[in-house]
Amino acid sequence: MCYTQSRFNALLSACVMSLIATAGWSQSLTWLGVLPNGTYSYAHAVSADGAVVVGVADNAAGRQRAFRWTALGGMQDLGTLLGYNRSSAYAVSADGAVVVAWAWNVAGHGRAFRWTASGGMQDLGTLGGGRSWAYGVSADGAVVVGVAENAAGQYRAFRWTALGGMQDLGTLGGYESGANAVSADGAVVVGWAWNAAGRSLAFRWTASGGMQDLGTLGGNYSDANAVSADGAVVVGVASYYDYVSRRYYERAFRWTASGGMQNLGTLGGNESWAYGVSADGSVVVGEAKNAAGQYRAFRWTAAGGMEDLNTTYASLLTNGSVLWRASAISPDGRYIVGWGINAATNRHEAFLLDTGPRCTAHNGDVDANGCVDDADLLAVLFAFGNTGSNLVRVDVNCDGVVDDADLLQVLFNFGSGC
Repeated sequence: MCYTQSRFNALLSACVMSLIATAGWSQSLTWLGVLPNGTYSYAHAVSADGAVVVGVADNAAGRQRAFRWTALGGMQDLGTLLGYNRSSAYAVSADGAVVVAWAWNVAGHGRAFRWTASGGMQDLGTLGGGRSWAYGVSADGAVVVGVAENAAGQYRAFRWTALGGMQDLGTLGGYESGANAVSADGAVVVGWAWNAAGRSLAFRWTASGGMQDLGTLGGNYSDANAVSADGAVVVGVASYYDYVSRRYYERAFRWTASGGMQNLGTLGGNESWAYGVSADGSVVVGEAKNAAGQYRAFRWTAAGGMEDLNTTYASLLTNGSVLWRASAISPDGRYIVGWGINAATNRHEAFLLDTGPRCTAHNGDVDANGCVDDADLLAVLFAFGNTGSNLVRVDVNCDGVVDDADLLQVLFNFGSGC
């Protein structure tokens, strides 16, 4: 512990440096590598605890293969459906045990599958046609959503369960649709669908309300890529009309029933795309162009706006490494996965970014040592006035700003556990 009585000045620097070091230890960037003799990898989803990552990588023969990665086991090739040597994983259950994706079958058709270690790849079938693709899964792995071909050769959004099989979710009045994600309980599905005018628009589906058109940002199309745990917040991309340049661009959006579709902006360039959202809907991740027109992974919060992850976590990146896209985020907002360029290997590689514990109620024990003391008080004082979603534990009351309320909580609990 650090004391402030007779040795305050002497130990102040040591206390602060200790706190900074502790925060630093909780953040890390892991490049996930490639399959044996492969050349690239891309991460699409992450389990709730950050222990399992899934995506796609090429094998030694140059074939695209679905993978499941763990720190102990490395990158595991999930195989195919005994057909054309190609597959890709897009989503994973909260516990990392269920992976959903697609693979080519013996007929050369893409087929949605659900994978478990005990059962392997389960072909989920179609809606009467030859093809299907799975893109989302509920937290418990029981509900799968994606796109499937019907008997008329049209592609339709589907929702699959073991008991009910594959359900056609319909359209917005047009011919085709596709589902990209599902809420934690499997009740809310989001994706894209054609309307009667032939426009492809983002939708939100429920059993009671059917398919709801989420609109656009003034352009002619939109696509919903992810949804919060309770289904209340939807994120994706929509066309946006810029009146200055008189051109249409693509912009990341965040939608709620009360606020409608919100343009999340860019990193200084013209375009952005949202791909993932935290369980509570407060943190959005994706990809955006910066002022130089370069693609960069971003994280967005209401308090901090859109931030370039390459800037925020510059200390974790070796010279020349770049995070291009953030494709998913864990429910608590701590873990972010995606891909970029790993300068050490000069390859396009999947990454796992651990941003450290997000704010949680902890009664003023900022350094998590079991004792609310001078070190906790100093940490809040040195962070006083800071705002944002990545304040680790110094934002004691979790309101997005370090202020008097946080100091009071530390003072009120001072001495607890010591």
